[in-house]
Amino acid sequence: MALTIGIAGLPNVGKSTLFNALTRASVLAANYPFATIEPNIGVVPLPDPRLEKLAEIFGSQKILPATVSFVDIAGIVRGASEGEGLGNQFLHNIREADAICLVTRAFTDPDVAHVDGKVSPADDIETIVTELVLADMQTLEKAIPRLEKEVRGKKAEPAALDTARGAMALLEEGTAVSAGAERAGLDPEHLAELQLLTAKPFIYVFNTDDEGLADETMQAELRELAAPAEAIFLDAKFESELVELEPDEAAEMLAEAGQDEAGLDKLARVGFDTLGLQTYLTAGPKEARAWTIPKGATAPEAAGVIHTDFQRGFIKAEVVSFDDLVEAGSIAEARARGKVRMEGKDYVMQDGDVVEFRFNV
Repeated sequence: MALTIGIAGLPNVGKSTLFNALTRASVLAANYPFATIEPNIGVVPLPDPRLEKLAEIFGSQKILPATVSFVDIAGIVRGASEGEGLGNQFLHNIREADAICLVTRAFTDPDVAHVDGKVSPADDIETIVTELVLADMQTLEKAIPRLEKEVRGKKAEPAALDTARGAMALLEEGTAVSAGAERAGLDPEHLAELQLLTAKPFIYVFNTDDEGLADETMQAELRELAAPAEAIFLDAKFESELVELEPDEAAEMLAEAGQDEAGLDKLARVGFDTLGLQTYLTAGPKEARAWTIPKGATAPEAAGVIHTDFQRGFIKAEVVSFDDLVEAGSIAEARARGKVRMEGKDYVMQDGDVVEFRFNV
């Protein structure tokens, strides 16, 4: 599934350092064929220790994780909604992304100038969200009169107009649509049709330093600032050094820094979840692999991710939960214990299902 997360932020916040770390993580991922789709897109493997266990059980030669695509978006400045700086390019690129990763500076460094002359995560977030809000208001200023006319001519549902007006009300109070849509009762389908920038899911990445990573009070304040979106704290410079190391060395460096997980790994996981995705697993002698599907996907839809013929000719899915398979030690023993199920077309896939599809060609 070609879903992408756009990395956005003001100049000099560490956005490029973070993106370069992400792309180097891709290149160094074992058994993963890294490919740059465009110069500004990095495909990052999703950490999944389940795959190594599956490879042990099935004697798999290769491990192929699910991936998350990150797009490095041009920096934003005040006035971007009016075309200032690279505003038009920024707005176009961010419109193409499925979610927005907003990188915000939370470190001090006299050698790295801040575009506004001071380090203030709250002000930085306000600048970017304000530009996105203004751009969305421009979109709705055109959409609402069109929808009013279409509703009068019975060419559009009244709910579509209500959604547009409700979105405008949120924007006028300075609220991103994604943060207020549920409270305002906006219809998700009609909202999607409007293609608003602030309706996209947000992830906030606060680029900080050792002091910031240890400052729980600061992190609590910034989490509140980002809510209801997810907030991640990392040191982009540290992460860029980490991905250059061998796995054992990286684990040692993380331990010395008092961290149990790399920031990039957490970003990939949170990004995957923010996009509304999950994985199911397949395994055999050739490979153990994680496949990406939307949450709520049925068994035939999941089969179609492997090949469209699998979906068209779907008969049944042989399913066992990862935990039950590991406990049994083999697929044969899992069958003997009655842990393997035959599921039909209506089965809704669960994250971590280990599956073999049966189909007619």
